[in-house]
Amino acid sequence: MTKNRQGQVHRTTAETNVQVQLNLDGTGRCQVSTGVAFLDHMLNQLASHGLLDLEITADGDTHIDDHHSNEDVGIAVGQALSQALGDRRGIQRFGHFVAPLDEALVQVALDCSGRPHLSYGLQIPAAKIGSYDTELVKEFFVAVVNNSGLTLHIRQLAGVNSHHIVEACFKAFARALRLAVEIDPRRAGAIPSSKGVLEQAGQAHT
Repeated sequence: MTKNRQGQVHRTTAETNVQVQLNLDGTGRCQVSTGVAFLDHMLNQLASHGLLDLEITADGDTHIDDHHSNEDVGIAVGQALSQALGDRRGIQRFGHFVAPLDEALVQVALDCSGRPHLSYGLQIPAAKIGSYDTELVKEFFVAVVNNSGLTLHIRQLAGVNSHHIVEACFKAFARALRLAVEIDPRRAGAIPSSKGVLEQAGQAHT
């Protein structure tokens, strides 16, 4: 088992103050308080079904709206994930999961490639879930992908209830990520690429 697969990020801007601690080899322990209740609910799904330990606090300008806190939490989570993965040595690398939630069915496929890409296919009927703008779901995943170096494909196969669709998406993402970051005993600690190297978000290989 690769040791210390953890990331810790403190991101401060004029709009938010975000702290994230993430452990890839956790048990699903989650302590999150972002000031955005629905986002907290989704982050709990990520921890629980991804078996990540997550500690997140965010203090942001939610008196304006949830946009900055939602995005900056996504950025910090992505950066912490990139830290925890490091050079991605020994991992399975690819993950795929299809999660049902009542009538909703969402498919997620991802690659810890170091090359950020998001293909987003949710059709969420409602503009809001509670006070949360549903357009922020895509913005959260854009932030995570760009800062973690994930290639991420999200497809909605069925669903009419907005809450069910988004929650199924986060559950599918959590389980796909769990599969991708697990250690492959047959890799013997090697980097899972025919090139012998995977990009790490924020770094360039020559």
